[in-house]
Amino acid sequence: MRATTMTYQSCSAWVLLWIAILGASIATADRGADGEYDERRSSHFTLYQDVDIDRTSGFYGSRRFELQVLDVLEGGYRNLESSLGMRPRKNIIVTIHDPNIFDRRFAGLFRFPAAGFYGGTIHIRGDTAVTDRLVRVLYHELVHAAFDAELPNTALPAWFNEGIAEWFEASATGQHKLSERQKQALASRAREGQLFSLSELSGTNLASLGPNAAGVAYLESYGFINYLVRERGEPRLRDLCRQLIRTGDLLDSLRRIYRSDLQKLEDGYMIALRATPR
Repeated sequence: MRATTMTYQSCSAWVLLWIAILGASIATADRGADGEYDERRSSHFTLYQDVDIDRTSGFYGSRRFELQVLDVLEGGYRNLESSLGMRPRKNIIVTIHDPNIFDRRFAGLFRFPAAGFYGGTIHIRGDTAVTDRLVRVLYHELVHAAFDAELPNTALPAWFNEGIAEWFEASATGQHKLSERQKQALASRAREGQLFSLSELSGTNLASLGPNAAGVAYLESYGFINYLVRERGEPRLRDLCRQLIRTGDLLDSLRRIYRSDLQKLEDGYMIALRATPR
């Protein structure tokens, strides 16, 4: 768990209402660290940003930062299609906030530190440079935005939504499997019976969990998706997402693509975790 970079997604009405009450819609030119949010567009994204960059032009200027962020997002969009079979048609709005403003506005949404969330648009706790951390958070929230665009009326379970987002996020920086530390953390909890069941993580978000429990839930969800990829291959995961988008039925899609029901897949995951070498 990365306590200061935990991410959270929710398309629920209470999140959207909370944002609306705060007046967080950037389209209204809300005031921020530099007085207003700068806007820049690309093929699939509209970016608003108000991080603390003093200059506009030059190597460290805000224009270059905006172009780099959009380049990351467009790269993520291409990877969405190749890795997960998703190609959202609607323009995706991304807002990168000054960290102090993000914390002041949105801290009440979470019981754990958050680096970003999706609530109709993507909101990111900002940075003044395009770091690996920022890239990972952008990729993570992009998955949530894509699912919302492709399946606007479907409530996905948190273990799936967050697990896919964590897996896709990790791929942004070339991480294609769990780290040894992550594997040992999951294995230890599995042996001691301290992991959640997937049914316990089947709500639409993890907002009710405290920091430690949320960390376990995110890692366990990521680990399950990683297990499916390791055992059945990445193309099957892409096929699963495509089938889900066609039908809107996750359980049926799992049966069709993996020829197994969720409980049997979960049982295999737990067996594999407990068998992890110490």
